[in-house]
Amino acid sequence: MAVKIRLKRIGQKKVPFYRIVVADSRSPRDGRFIAEIGTYNPNTDPSTFTLNEELALKWLNNGAQPTDAVAKILKIMGVEKGMQPGEKKAATEEAAVVEEVAVESAVATEAAVVEVVVEETAEAEDAVAETEVTAEAEVAEAEVAAEETDEAEADRG
Repeated sequence: MAVKIRLKRIGQKKVPFYRIVVADSRSPRDGRFIAEIGTYNPNTDPSTFTLNEELALKWLNNGAQPTDAVAKILKIMGVEKGMQPGEKKAATEEAAVVEEVAVESAVATEAAVVEVVVEETAEAEDAVAETEVTAEAEVAEAEVAAEETDEAEADRG
C-alpha cells in the first residue's frame, strides 16, 4: 500500500482551505484518509499552516511520500525524512532570522512612508492656507467694489 502525505480540500467554493492528511494513494483527494497531521490556509497573507511535526516525521520515516505542495510546507517547517522528533533543521532558524529582518525592513519602510505622508500633508495644509488667504482677499476686494457701486448709485438717485 503506497501512502502519501497530501492536501485534502475542505474549503468552500472559491475559498480554499486544506487539511494535511496521510492517505492511501488510491483513495480520492477528499476521500478516506489514515491520519490528519495539519492544516494549510492559503487565504491569509502570508499563508498560514499548522503541522504536528512528530506525526509528520513518523509517517515520513515509515515511507510516506509527500506531494509537491506538502513537501514545500514541510521544508518551510524544517521537517525532513530521517530527523528525530524534536530535532530542528538549521534552515528553520535561518528562516526565522530572515523573517525577523524582513519585518524590521517593513517597519523601516513604513516609517519612511509615514514621514513622506506627513511632509506632503504639511505642504498641502500650507497650500490650503494660502488659498484661503487669497480667497479672503478676493472677497474683500469684491465687497469694496460692491460698496463703491452702491455709493455711485446712491449719488445718481
